[in-house]
Amino acid sequence: MTVQLAPSLLSADFAELGAAVRLVQGGGADLIHLDVMDGHFVPNITIGPAVVRAVRQVAAVPLDVHLMISEPDRYLHAFVEAGAAMLSVHVEALPHLHRTLQAIKALGARAGVALNPSTHPTAIEEVAGEADFVLVMSVNPGFAAQRFIPRTPRKIAAVRALLDAAGNPAPIEVDGGIDTETAGLVTAAGARILVAGNAIFGAADPVGAMRGIRAAAEAAVPATAR
Repeated sequence: MTVQLAPSLLSADFAELGAAVRLVQGGGADLIHLDVMDGHFVPNITIGPAVVRAVRQVAAVPLDVHLMISEPDRYLHAFVEAGAAMLSVHVEALPHLHRTLQAIKALGARAGVALNPSTHPTAIEEVAGEADFVLVMSVNPGFAAQRFIPRTPRKIAAVRALLDAAGNPAPIEVDGGIDTETAGLVTAAGARILVAGNAIFGAADPVGAMRGIRAAAEAAVPATAR
C-alpha cells in the first residue's frame, strides 16, 4: 500500500480508548494519531503523556503524536518516553525549528513539521531537508469534525515540491476533514499519510469507513508513484 491511514483518537470515545484502538487496528490502521492541545496554542485542551503511555500499552502500531502546544521543546522527552514513534511540532510555535527537529531525532522518534492553514509552505524551506515528514493541516487546529479547506491540495503540492527540491523523500501527512470525498484529492496532490477522525469514529461502521477512505486514497495515487 502506498497510503498510510492514521485514525485520530480525538474523535473516539475517551472512556473507551482501548477499545477504539483495538477496533481500528483490526480494521488495518497503519498508525494511531493523537492530538495534544494545551488551550493556548489552540483553543482546546486534550491529553498529555499519561494518556499516550496508556494507549501505547494497547497499540500494536506506531503512535503518531501531534503537539499543538506552546513551548513544545519542554515536553519532547516526556512524549517520546511515553511511546510516541512520530512527533510533529508546529513551525508557528518554534523560533529554533531546526534544533527542535534534531532533538526529536536524538530521542529516537521521527521528527515532523506541522503547518497551520494560513502558514505558507516556504516557512519550512530551510528545514525541508531535515524533516522526517510534514503535516499539513487541512482545517484550523483545535477541534474535530471540521470542514476540509478546499485550497489544501495546492498547498500539499507546494510542500511536495519543496521536499523534492531538497532531495527529501519524506512523506506528507494531512489532517482535517478527511473522508471518502477528500482522500483522493490529497493523495493526488502528494499526501501519503491520512489522518481521519470523525469520518471513522463517527460512522456506524468505522472499519467499513476506513476501507472506503483507503480505497479512495489509493485509487487517486498517480500510477508513477505506486
